[in-house]
Amino acid sequence: MNTPYAPPYAEVIGDPIAQSKSPLIHGFWLDALGIAGDYRRAHVTPDELAGYIEERRADPDWRGCNVTMPHKGAVMDLVDDPGDIRGTIGAMNTVVRQPDGALIGTNTDAAGFYAPLAELDLEGAPVAVVGAGGAARAVLFALARANVGKVTILNRSPLKAMGLLATFGLKGDVVALDAQLPPVSLLVNSSSLGMTGNPPLDLDLSPLPEDAIVYDLVYSPLQTGLLKAAEARGLDIVDGLDMLIGQAALAFELFFGASPPEGRDEELRALLTA
Repeated sequence: MNTPYAPPYAEVIGDPIAQSKSPLIHGFWLDALGIAGDYRRAHVTPDELAGYIEERRADPDWRGCNVTMPHKGAVMDLVDDPGDIRGTIGAMNTVVRQPDGALIGTNTDAAGFYAPLAELDLEGAPVAVVGAGGAARAVLFALARANVGKVTILNRSPLKAMGLLATFGLKGDVVALDAQLPPVSLLVNSSSLGMTGNPPLDLDLSPLPEDAIVYDLVYSPLQTGLLKAAEARGLDIVDGLDMLIGQAALAFELFFGASPPEGRDEELRALLTA
């Protein structure tokens, strides 16, 4: 594990972690606002997670961390959960240190995911979601609150996916990854398929209607094979940076007590895609 340094600071933890763009995002905002602080990556393996949390708990300069794969579930056993994240979303992506050393876990993924869709009326709309991991939990949590219609989950493990539908009170079904897509209004890839170093996500998008939206949470690469296929069909797309920036904005405010600067999103996207 890495050791802490200059105050105040926050981190993003995961295994692997080199691909994370969170330090670029938070660093851009810190510089833009003139806040003295730092944000960095910390490679933390599953065996190191408990030790990392206890080490940082004792550091008053540590403001907290974002949590990525594979720790979004395990970290719930190590921190306080006043908002009942375990009982609702079931995965944490943010840990915030309180002045007394208490660590509070929360989830900014759901709000970050939904932000690009907030202007749409998804009530009753059929949706398909690829994957059933921690990111899928945040997606399904947000979709349930948007009162979407039937949800089809494409996943390798049908039992796990059926459990998620029940958890979030959604009506739908579970099919294999290679099953034909239903004609949904929104398709969301919440899996790591298509991410650099992972197998591609090969889906036949022909069943989707012309006004469907394809939303890929993967941001490395930003232009995934799924989004390229969607654009080739003339469908509207949402890339992974929208959710990444949205969830980071909420975490930034929790860590550093300030909102990200307004009107700088295009500049930030240019930095992240350079």
